[in-house]
Amino acid sequence: MQHTLMFYLSPAEFDARDEPKKREAFWASFLPYMKAIKDAGIFVGGAGLQPPAGATTIRLRNGQRLVQDGPYADTKEQLGGFFIIDVPDLDTALEWAARYPAGPNGAVEVRANLPAEHD
Repeated sequence: MQHTLMFYLSPAEFDARDEPKKREAFWASFLPYMKAIKDAGIFVGGAGLQPPAGATTIRLRNGQRLVQDGPYADTKEQLGGFFIIDVPDLDTALEWAARYPAGPNGAVEVRANLPAEHD
């Protein structure tokens, strides 16, 4: 069953990931995690996301599209990237999520994917 692991980062963790002077330490902990998922043969896809400052949100209100600069969620932790993995069950997905080398404020949200019945 496919699950999506969504990686949430604090502003400091986005800085550590993206700033040239800090990124080596961030990626030194993350790349082995990514390699382990790929080596296990469970990686389906995924992507890192640009920092939330560059986000644009479209809201639909009364049939009108409202464009808003910035992320949808007004929280300190923002979605920094995701992996889609194919594992037998939720417990296995949670085990992989628990291995994420998050910083002090990081979080991983795990959700089962809906089956692609319309393909």
